[in-house]
Amino acid sequence: MCASLNRLYRERQLPNATDFIADLARSVAFLSRIPVPDRFFLGQSGSFSRAVRAFPLAGVLIALVPALVLYTLSQTGDALVTSLIALSLMVLLTGALHEDGLADAADGLGGGRDREHALAIMKDSRIGSYGVVAMLLSFSLRAASLAALARFDSSLAAVSMLAAACLSRSVMIWHWSALPPARTNGVAVAIGAPERGSRNLALLIGGVMGLIFIASHLGIPVAIFAILVCAAAGQFFTAFVRRKLGGHTGDTIGATQQVSEIVLLSTLALIA
Repeated sequence: MCASLNRLYRERQLPNATDFIADLARSVAFLSRIPVPDRFFLGQSGSFSRAVRAFPLAGVLIALVPALVLYTLSQTGDALVTSLIALSLMVLLTGALHEDGLADAADGLGGGRDREHALAIMKDSRIGSYGVVAMLLSFSLRAASLAALARFDSSLAAVSMLAAACLSRSVMIWHWSALPPARTNGVAVAIGAPERGSRNLALLIGGVMGLIFIASHLGIPVAIFAILVCAAAGQFFTAFVRRKLGGHTGDTIGATQQVSEIVLLSTLALIA
């Protein structure tokens, strides 16, 4: 047994604790504006091929304070206002990283005549009508869903926010690995494609943590159903991007996170 475990560690099929902590720190720095000590970046090549395995847990860490704010304020304050405050804090922590991807992807996928035109639009830093509508829908649906959950149970709203943070980043990694790069350059290409083992571990971590968070309040059957709906949304969006672009970009990766988070929170709000 010990020999088998040692072999798996050597082959990097099981994570070394020190390496995983370093990957987690780098993931938090990449996915947010939270300062991380420089020592976690010493000797690193800039690739995130392995570090993506920590993205779901990094999402939970980033969402901890907003979820706590949501739980605390919803005890006495208006649920919708509280939800908007929590989402605003989340955006401040992430620097609107995924929201920016959603807006650019919506402009390109919605307004592009063909693949090249869509990619050109997505590269333009200006936001168009599709991007504006996508952002409005994103904030409206997430805020309304969290408010509905908070009115039912403030602790359910908080754990749902944490579940969405980890599951959406798992789906994001799956989208990233399921498609080839649509461009020969860009952020997604520069930081490397997810390793197969890292992708699988990220999916496992996100799925297990999401199941625990949701099942703690709504039961295992509801948790499984919500996770499957979230995964289906990611699959549908990935298939759509494959038809339109033939591959992923940094914007479609961020958009996948937003789409899966919106779908999960909306599903929980409708069935809670």
